[in-house]
Amino acid sequence: MYIKKMIPAIYLYDKKAVKGLNDHEILNDDPIGLAKSYASNDSDAIFVFDLSPDEDKAHEDALDCIKEICEAVNIPVYGAGNVKRMEDIKKLLYAGCDKATLNFSKEGNVSITKEVSDKFGKDKIIVAVKNSEELSAYVDLIEQYAHSILFLYHKEIIEAAELTKLPYIAMLPETGLDKLLEMFSHENIVGISGDVITDNVANIRNLKDILEENGIKTTRKTIAVAWSELKKNNDGMVPVVVQDVKTDEVLMVAYMNEEAYIKTLETGTMTYWSRSRNELWIKGESSGHYQYLQSMYLDCDSDTLLCKVIQVGAACHTGNRSCFFNELYSKDIRQEHNPVKVFEEVFNVIKDRKVNPKEGSYTNYLFDKGIDKILKKLGEEATEIVIAAKNPNPNEIKYEISDFLYHCMVLMAEKEVTWEEICEELAKR
Repeated sequence: MYIKKMIPAIYLYDKKAVKGLNDHEILNDDPIGLAKSYASNDSDAIFVFDLSPDEDKAHEDALDCIKEICEAVNIPVYGAGNVKRMEDIKKLLYAGCDKATLNFSKEGNVSITKEVSDKFGKDKIIVAVKNSEELSAYVDLIEQYAHSILFLYHKEIIEAAELTKLPYIAMLPETGLDKLLEMFSHENIVGISGDVITDNVANIRNLKDILEENGIKTTRKTIAVAWSELKKNNDGMVPVVVQDVKTDEVLMVAYMNEEAYIKTLETGTMTYWSRSRNELWIKGESSGHYQYLQSMYLDCDSDTLLCKVIQVGAACHTGNRSCFFNELYSKDIRQEHNPVKVFEEVFNVIKDRKVNPKEGSYTNYLFDKGIDKILKKLGEEATEIVIAAKNPNPNEIKYEISDFLYHCMVLMAEKEVTWEEICEELAKR
């Protein structure tokens, strides 16, 4: 049986969250903040519906908002709405959505199903259907080219779940507990969305507890090691070393008490005990520089935690990425060859040249000449790679690829694209 998921929905209209697909009354002026609230309350994913008017500016504004939501939360985002052609699916996925939704009530969406599935992979495609009749008409196409089904007419969901073995997500209004238990007892119904949890997102943890008590498996996080098993310091706390999951950079050291430990594991957002303020401290609550837990390790003496996190912004209150920026001792060592660090260091120099020009700098020469010159050089270097590849000496291609990557980074800086964005895009593929 599938693990059951809670997936609240955000309906975007004019860059605000409104009440529903057909109700444009403003629910929240800050959809990004709303998404963060959902993510911190044990939601498993978020649907984001673009309900913007049929005009380019409004659609682009909605996509920008969806991109911000994807960057702000550490759970999957499923994009939906305003899809008319393959390009619209591409924009949702490139904005950071884990999946994009085709609404089969729109005939044009049906006709592009195979094309978008072949292009991006069926695991990226959700198909929305309004009732069992519509599902029956297209079930073969959906099974071949989609990952899952968003079922919009809740009264037929249990019957419809017999039509295919694909996983279903049900859009539900306010619904009684008995109905939810009945639905989730069906193997194919893997998640719920809509008003039933969107309006009561703070109760998601309670709902998951109830489902678990009734033998229905959810993503409710369990604590592998009880707080009582950890060795505490004299203040009754445990030190926590925080490390960037992507670069392994040590970001900071903080402390947890029992409440912070449990809250961190339940929400996935790093929470500490502030010894100076004598209060619980959710990292990033005031600055927006949240830390999202990816893994937690206990050391051999059971008295120190190592947490690997996704860091939003800077970890240090000074604005530095890491709290460890005051060098006290350094020994000459071989040049750093960690690919991630090398790319970041070179790219940071290039970005600095753009902001702080240096006389005689070739990088500044390229920036001064503009985009056409940068593109010309990039094309030349690409050609040099092709020529070098025909040379039996492998060193030649190494040199030419290095030149190409440098010019590529100049282009990235010119167009304000980061390595993190590039890596995220590559990871999706």
